[in-house]
Amino acid sequence: MWDPATYLRYGDERSRPFHDLVARVPAERPRTVVDLGCGPGQLTATLAERWPTSRVVGLDSSPEMIDRAVALDTGVEFAVADLRDWRPTDDTDVLVSNAALQWVPGHQELLRRWAGELAPGAWLAMQVPGNFDAPSHRALREVAGRPAWRAALAPLLRTDPVDNPADYAALLTAAGCAVDAWETTYVHLLPARATADHPVLTWMDGTALRPVRAALDAAGWADFRAELGVRLTAAYPVRQGQVYFPFRRIFVVARTGARAEENP
Repeated sequence: MWDPATYLRYGDERSRPFHDLVARVPAERPRTVVDLGCGPGQLTATLAERWPTSRVVGLDSSPEMIDRAVALDTGVEFAVADLRDWRPTDDTDVLVSNAALQWVPGHQELLRRWAGELAPGAWLAMQVPGNFDAPSHRALREVAGRPAWRAALAPLLRTDPVDNPADYAALLTAAGCAVDAWETTYVHLLPARATADHPVLTWMDGTALRPVRAALDAAGWADFRAELGVRLTAAYPVRQGQVYFPFRRIFVVARTGARAEENP
C-alpha cells in the first residue's frame, strides 16, 4: 500500500526530476497526454497547465494515490490502472512515466512496445532513479540479507532494476525513435533534526522501504528500520545541520517514427 503523505514528505526534491524531464518535451498542442504512474497527481496537474487544450490522463495502480489525485479537483482524468496493461490511443501524442518503471521487471519490453504503438511523431518521456548502488541501497540490501529477514525480503530487493542511459537510448533507437538520454545526480540537502529519524531513512520510507514494510510484521519492521537507520547515520553524516544526499536519476525523451540521427 502506498502512503501519499509519506511519499510527499520531500515533494520539492521528488518533483524536480519530473520538471527537468518534461522540459525536454517540445510538443506544442498534443491531443492526449498520459502520465503512467502518476502517484498523488500534483505533477500530473502541471501537465494540464502546460497544455491547457489537451486531454490529460493520469493512471496509477495505487487506489490510495488515485484517491489523493482525484481530490485535487483538476481537469485531469485520473484512474486506477496497471501501466503494464496500458495501450496508447491513436491521439496519444505525449506519454510520460516518472519514477515508476523501476518497479516493473522487464519494463524494457514495455518501452519497446509503446514506441511501436504510439503514432509517428509522438513523444515518450521517462525518468527512473539510478541510485541502486548508492550507500542507502547497499545498506538496505545488507540489512535485508541478515538471517532474521533474508527469507522474507531477498526476493523483493533487486540489485539493478534499471538500465543505464546508453542502453535505453540503444533500445529506443532500434525501435525507430530519435532519442535524447542523460543522467543527473542531484545533491539533496535534507534537514536533520535531533528529535527526528535520520532524513535518508525518512526519504526511503516513501519509496524503497514500502515493500519491506508490507512483508514484515510490526515488530520485525521496527527492528529492521532501527538497524537500517544506524547504517544510514554512518553512511550519511549530519553536517551543518543537514545531510547531503546524492541521488542519481536517468532520463530518456524519445520521438517515435523519427530518424535515429534526429535530435528530439
